[in-house]
This record gives sequence, C-alpha cells and structure tokens, in this order.
Amino acid sequence: MLVHIHPKDPQPRLIKQVVECLQRGGIIIYPTDTIYGLGCDIFQPKAIERIARIKKIEPRKAQLSFVCPDLSHLSSYAKQIQTSTYRLLKEYLPGPYTFILPASKQVPKILQSKKDTIGLRIPDNAIAMAIVKELGRPVLSASLPGEMVEEYTDPEVMHENFSNLVDFVIDGGTGGTIPSTIIDCTGDEPVVTREGLGKWEE
Repeated sequence: MLVHIHPKDPQPRLIKQVVECLQRGGIIIYPTDTIYGLGCDIFQPKAIERIARIKKIEPRKAQLSFVCPDLSHLSSYAKQIQTSTYRLLKEYLPGPYTFILPASKQVPKILQSKKDTIGLRIPDNAIAMAIVKELGRPVLSASLPGEMVEEYTDPEVMHENFSNLVDFVIDGGTGGTIPSTIIDCTGDEPVVTREGLGKWEE
C-alpha cells in the first residue's frame, strides 16, 4: 500500500496505521534524512527475516541499524558508552550519521553479530521520528537492495517495484541518493568507515 504522509507535519492517523502494521510484523519503506530505507520493529524476528530475504543476506551479517527517537534508548541497546562518545552523539544527532556502538544483551538475538555491534541512527526526518515515537522502541533500518539508483528516490516507483514484498511504502516526498556517514565508535578514537551525507570534522 502506498500512503502519502506530510513530510513536515505527519498526520497522526496515518502514523498510527503504519505503527500498527509494524507491531503486526509488517515491513515498510520509509523516508529518512538521507535515503529511503526498509524498516521493521526490532522485536519482530519474522519481519527481520523478511528484510534479510529481500536483501538476500543473513540477518547477522546484514548492515542493519536502529533508528531511535532520541538518546534515551541508548543504554538499552548499546553498552560501555564513554562520555566523549555520548558528547559526540549529542553534537551530531539528529542528523545524517550512523554511529557504530558496542551492542548490549538487549539487542534481539537474531541481530547479534560476531562483531557484537549495532548502528545507531536518529534521522532528522519528521516522518521517521513520528513512527519511532509512536512505536515506543527503535525501528530496524536497512538500505533497499542493490545499487543506490535514482528510482529509489521516487516512492511511486518503489511501490511498483516492492509492493509485493513490503506492507507499506510511505510517500514523504522525493528521497536522496547519498546514504548516511558511518562512524565507528567501538575503538579508542571514532573512525569514519563510510563518507556519506554527514560532514565530519575530526
């Protein structure tokens, strides 16, 4: 189903519909402050498996991140956050960044990788934020399968291509083509592992 949600002032009724779908184990394609992504409730293993099938990867090997409404969820899913790292997160989030952090035991087993890390995102996007706030917990986020192509910016084309694989495609306007900047914070110093939309000053 293609649903049009206002990019600046998301309609609560439509956000509720999307969240009810996630709670039932549904999968959505939704906008962030970078590119459109695949999303599901992190506590719905079958939905995570569906995303992994769409991307043709194993859940544990996938580059999946948690989209959180704010930093209050941080201690639940990440551990051993140093003060300097926390300051960094506060400075750069919300924004087009993914921070790699050590995962806590509360991360669902299906997502626990050998590296024992999670990617954390707080996108500067009203629709994404409205969804995670209404859900009350993070949304698992993954990029769409294949190469980042122009058609991934157009929700109507994404609906044509993926409507048989996902439950909702949210039209929140034209999407971007540049993904988030990834910063690995698991070592002594933060390291940029992918340069994306977010500018990084070391």
